[in-house]
Amino acid sequence: MWFEGVGFGAEGEAFGEVVFNTGLTGYQEILTDPSYKGQMVVMTYPHIGNYGINAADAESSRPWVEGFIIKELSPIVSNYRSEMTLDAFLKRSNIAGIQGIDTRKLVKHLRTVGAKKGVISTREADPKKLVSMAKRSPSIVGVDLVKGVTCQRSYDFNESVPSEFGWGDSRKKQYSLVAVDSGIKWNILRKLNQHGFNVKVVPAHTTAQEILACKPDGLFLSNGPGDPAAVKYLVETVRKLIGKLPMFGICLGHQMIGQALGGKTSKLKFGHHGNNHPVMDLETRKIEITSQNHNFVVDIDSLPKDEVEMTHINLNDKTLEGFRHRKHPVFCVQYHPENAPGPHDSDYLFTRFYELIHKQAG
Repeated sequence: MWFEGVGFGAEGEAFGEVVFNTGLTGYQEILTDPSYKGQMVVMTYPHIGNYGINAADAESSRPWVEGFIIKELSPIVSNYRSEMTLDAFLKRSNIAGIQGIDTRKLVKHLRTVGAKKGVISTREADPKKLVSMAKRSPSIVGVDLVKGVTCQRSYDFNESVPSEFGWGDSRKKQYSLVAVDSGIKWNILRKLNQHGFNVKVVPAHTTAQEILACKPDGLFLSNGPGDPAAVKYLVETVRKLIGKLPMFGICLGHQMIGQALGGKTSKLKFGHHGNNHPVMDLETRKIEITSQNHNFVVDIDSLPKDEVEMTHINLNDKTLEGFRHRKHPVFCVQYHPENAPGPHDSDYLFTRFYELIHKQAG
């Protein structure tokens, strides 16, 4: 299948797995989410770019999507916080975009046949050649994309959090935390600060011994891109640390914990991408609307039932969205609780992690 539209952003070719995101807003956070490494994103909402781009809303130091596909690029920007247009941002970042295509038709095709490799080109107009180029492009299955997005060296992330704004509680004891960066978003780090943690961010290849040498009170495993089965070194690190540190994982971190406990991962047909996915907390029976960005899941039946208790389930397709260890202080969720972009329904998970560490500290 091919579409003809109008290019924007950078010129040339862009390759990647084509996925769709159902968010109505938050295109800048989506563009700068490292979990989209290797993918081109189709926005289902038709009008994109109307509030521009600003530095405060970035979720990392640069955009990571391979290409951007929308119905209509807003010809004007109307927002007092805007610092540049979406078109200028993609040009500066050397990312190609296309507008003016029937995104509803494209999304329906992806839902029917599944996520597929694609190409955007401002130079080649022959559909047969473009299809051939897309077929020859690299697959993300079996590829370690984490090594391309993780930080190169450790650093501390400790923002001042004024409790009078309700973002944090200055009365809380501050615990130290190591956060493994597999493609971590900045608002996740802010949330950890706001909930009582001093955070040291370390690269994904950091060993268990190096993490323990930091003497943290807990371990956080971040989101990240690609096939979790390809990140074997991090799975091994997590396996060595289970039972030694309280642990909280999200998205790819959830998949790392699942594999470390003997579980298997598999690829979804078209993934979960958006900020409106309903998830049930099986303990409270409450339903939260969540922000998600993943193509792979931990298979429920592959986890050892005597060690693991399922805690959350996706109400759209009944896939596993969270579990905890029955013996050790370890829990995880498949989604992004930091709400950037997305609702605040899942903020309680950071409080739950704090309380878990507080309990372990006696």
